[in-house]
Amino acid sequence: MAEQDRRPLLVIAAGGTGGHMFPAQALAELMLRRGWRVKLSTDARGARYTGGFPHSTEIEQVSSATFARGGMAAKLRVPFRIAGGVLSTMRRFRRDRPDVVVGFGGYPSIPALAAAHLMKLPRMIHEQNGVPGRVNEIFAKKVHLVACGTWPTTLPDDVETVHTGNPVRMAVKERAGAGYIVPGDYPMSILVIGGSQGARILSDVVPPAIESLPMDILRNLRISHQARDEDGERVAKFYHDHAIDADVQPFFNDIPARMSEAQLVISRSGASSVADISVIGRPSILIPYAVAAGDHQTVNAQALVDAGAAIRIPERKLTVESMAEAITAIFGNPDGALQMSQAALSVAKPDAAEHLAVLVERLGEMGPGKPVGQKGRQA
Repeated sequence: MAEQDRRPLLVIAAGGTGGHMFPAQALAELMLRRGWRVKLSTDARGARYTGGFPHSTEIEQVSSATFARGGMAAKLRVPFRIAGGVLSTMRRFRRDRPDVVVGFGGYPSIPALAAAHLMKLPRMIHEQNGVPGRVNEIFAKKVHLVACGTWPTTLPDDVETVHTGNPVRMAVKERAGAGYIVPGDYPMSILVIGGSQGARILSDVVPPAIESLPMDILRNLRISHQARDEDGERVAKFYHDHAIDADVQPFFNDIPARMSEAQLVISRSGASSVADISVIGRPSILIPYAVAAGDHQTVNAQALVDAGAAIRIPERKLTVESMAEAITAIFGNPDGALQMSQAALSVAKPDAAEHLAVLVERLGEMGPGKPVGQKGRQA
């Protein structure tokens, strides 16, 4: 019989978007280096994002569902699928008991968080946004601690909270504070990233806005544009037809490298994107996703806007003209662009993963039912 692995076990539960999976990956990378075993609990959609996780991360797919998609029949099946996921997760936990369970949000995190709650295991949540998602809002009072990526985060007064910042992946941290080359009469690049939701409007507006730029800017530009599958062909054709040097893909595996080489980032203001932009230190134009729950993307962008690091354009005001004006304002003012890059760094929390790891280890040592940290404090 093989000797049992006695290393402490962390179970990370996360939903199937980059906003949940990227900070989860950052914690997994660090906890493995600290000598822990790490399991990722997610669903089939989340499993698509596991390519960047360290190979030693154990991936477990669970049954989950959301009320946000599908017809009435699909919605009626949601509670049964979630219940099945909780029961199967409890069986797994009995076979291989976690020392700590950390949820990063999304419906696929429900089975692990619910199982940990029912089995009284040490558990916590990391909430990336200033307004918590529905699942984290439900479980906030059922865990020992909520670590907050954005500060302040709207949570009940009696919830134990710590501001850690949003963990960034190792590939991002390796480029923290990368030297910024100001706009000038030489090759420059713009990175356009729309996230997994709401990317279409960027594909509609950004290419014609770039095409309308003054020729002294446009002739030097190379564009990296992340567009959804259904939009990619027409976006690539637009750039090609207007002789604009552009790389259009549905997903970039090397976003940290592209961001570190860019003079400007145009992005939704998802929490992970904002964290990456801050840590690498780049001027940005942020377009909050208008239907995000609680308008949390507007809140996410606030620190960069207040610091003078970003131009925020509400979706209702996003036009070809407003986007072109914002791009021109940054590329036409090299000194201002440099100040924006430095301002982004001023609000960054590159050690967020380390702060979160300390809380995980402390929670594992103290056991369930005991408070960790102090309410509303900085990690």
